[in-house]
Amino acid sequence: MTTERLHPGSIVIGRRRRATRSTVVTLVLALLVVALFLTTLVVGERFYSLGDVFAVITGQDVPGASFTVGRLRLPRAIVGLLVGAAFGIAGMMFQGMLRNPLASPDIIGISYGSSAAAVTAIAFFDLGGAAVSPVAIVGGLVVALLIYGLSWRGGVHGSRLILVGIAVGAVLLAVIQLVLTRTEVYKAAEALRWITGSLNSAFWGDVLPLVIAMALLLPAAFALSRQLSILQLGDDLAAGLGVRPERARLLIVLVGVGLTSVATAVAGPIAFVAFLAGPISTRLLPGAPRMLPAALVGSALVLGADLVGANLLPTTFPVGVVTGAVGAPYLLWLIARSNRNGGRL
Repeated sequence: MTTERLHPGSIVIGRRRRATRSTVVTLVLALLVVALFLTTLVVGERFYSLGDVFAVITGQDVPGASFTVGRLRLPRAIVGLLVGAAFGIAGMMFQGMLRNPLASPDIIGISYGSSAAAVTAIAFFDLGGAAVSPVAIVGGLVVALLIYGLSWRGGVHGSRLILVGIAVGAVLLAVIQLVLTRTEVYKAAEALRWITGSLNSAFWGDVLPLVIAMALLLPAAFALSRQLSILQLGDDLAAGLGVRPERARLLIVLVGVGLTSVATAVAGPIAFVAFLAGPISTRLLPGAPRMLPAALVGSALVLGADLVGANLLPTTFPVGVVTGAVGAPYLLWLIARSNRNGGRL
């Protein structure tokens, strides 16, 4: 048996290649997000040039564009950008922590917690508009703590938490459907956003609370990225490297749930964005979880799906319908691959 020793020079070259690839991929993703953001501002029932868009952004009065771009499209694009980033990072955190691609917040029922709370508040307590958002955030947090508590057996393990989350999500989906059958038609129409996920009702009133929440949660998520990477090495090795696994997992869950709940409170549970963003960014940049690429992929998915649903299909569809059409085949492929691999995803 022979052993091959790595030359120090080859290690340095490998690191440089990985750093270069990371920089290039991140820049390409950032340019894609910027392009989709600007396209959202330009394209619609009426086309406005980039000059008109920049004039509106800089505060100039442009007939027609000042209202359409300034009041409607710009807040919609900002909300799409931020909720996509929130879902993308939350999905990466859960999937990386549990080392399972099924462990995204929309699969394990956390998004349904926000939706069920919001729909109940609309149907039975006559809440509406911005008053529903705090209820949705609290609902997501309560359901996440419930899933975490039910999964606890001297610690939280991936497969148990996923199964408990899927079961809780199924119960919450039944609750949502039951509530909808008991409410008036006009309330059911308002509740639709909390079921499918949509940017159609995104206005400036949603932007400032979302920006403040993201300003608090994003630094916390990036601060946890090192602990997330170490947890992937296993609990014993993580403890040897100075990370307390259960404490780190609880912090990751709290921040991930916060991102999911805030995004759901603004745009509803946009299906499969959290589920897709992590695997796509990992395919582009194999190795340890990276928050920024996952955030950019999430933003690109939401902005791109919203453009398709609003402009390219014969009928206008909410963004959640389009992302669901993209994500469902990937979920089926993942399950089929699991069957071929003897249960391994």
